[in-house]
Amino acid sequence: MTNTVIQPEGWAPAKGYANGILAGDGTLYVGGQIGWTAEQKFEAHDFIGQMEQALKNILAVVEAAGGTAADITRLTWFVKSKAEYMAHQAEIGRTYRAVLGRNFPAMSLLVVADLLEDEALLEIEATAFIGKN
Repeated sequence: MTNTVIQPEGWAPAKGYANGILAGDGTLYVGGQIGWTAEQKFEAHDFIGQMEQALKNILAVVEAAGGTAADITRLTWFVKSKAEYMAHQAEIGRTYRAVLGRNFPAMSLLVVADLLEDEALLEIEATAFIGKN
């Protein structure tokens, strides 16, 4: 089975990891995405802004592999603050739907002590099935 590295056009190169790996069976593994832009710069410094950017980053990887938001089958969220997540649930729902629509895949949420990038408030990884026609 052949794996293909997925890197959205115009993104700064990933160093030491891949943003996405498309397996030969059509399963796409999206590496953890944080709230920075394609240039690896944080424009948002709040939870909702970073969440929106992370979801847009996931969608960009999925689309670069030939998929759509409806192809996403799993999301794993890593958040630094449970309190921040709980305080913004309505905004989280609205923002999620604005980016990914009404596709609600299997999800897990873990509260973590820290993330590698100091400015990151959350990280989200995904799995999608692009399929083979």
